Amino acid sequence: MITGTPRGVPAARLTRDLRQALPVPGRPFTIETMKRSVALLGLVLLSLSGGSSWATDTPQAHAGARVAIQSLGDTVVKMPLAKGVSPDDAAQSMKLRANLLNMLLVAELPLSKQVSAITGRPSPYVTIFQFCDALTARAMLDDDVDFAAYLPCRIALVEDGKGRGWLVMMDLDMVLKIADLKPALKAKAIKVRDELLDIMRAGANGAL
Repeated sequence: MITGTPRGVPAARLTRDLRQALPVPGRPFTIETMKRSVALLGLVLLSLSGGSSWATDTPQAHAGARVAIQSLGDTVVKMPLAKGVSPDDAAQSMKLRANLLNMLLVAELPLSKQVSAITGRPSPYVTIFQFCDALTARAMLDDDVDFAAYLPCRIALVEDGKGRGWLVMMDLDMVLKIADLKPALKAKAIKVRDELLDIMRAGANGAL
């Protein structure tokens, strides 16, 4: 992470130092040279940007909003399976609720079965369900192609090391806070979020 600004060091000087640090024919390019080049490049960019702070744990939206991320858990929504609800029960309930909501199940990845097939040993339960509202997805992509990285919406059904089942999904509120969506499109995105949470709750409780 790069923070702060190189006080008193003009960008022209930093650029000159960077040019001198780059490899030239006949000069060996060592690990130390590479480290110096990377460090100088960072300082040049920081100087040219006016000293803005860069931090991967505070992504910045087009509108300037910030979302603080302190841990991996801050980026997900997680629900435990209720007592007596098996992974198979949860999977069936999610599929039924998705069908009721007209949310298409576009893919199902039985990861634990694949791991067992490769290793020849049992693996804790993991299946990843991928859901999609095609029309809303298309509208999101028309607004910003970067949304492709978040498609389709995924809910993972996972058994932890203690044998307890969990449903885990990316926290879509985090995306909605940093995305600069028009009101009508944001309303559609919120509807998809609410339906996915409904699917998760149905699965967690084994509801039909």
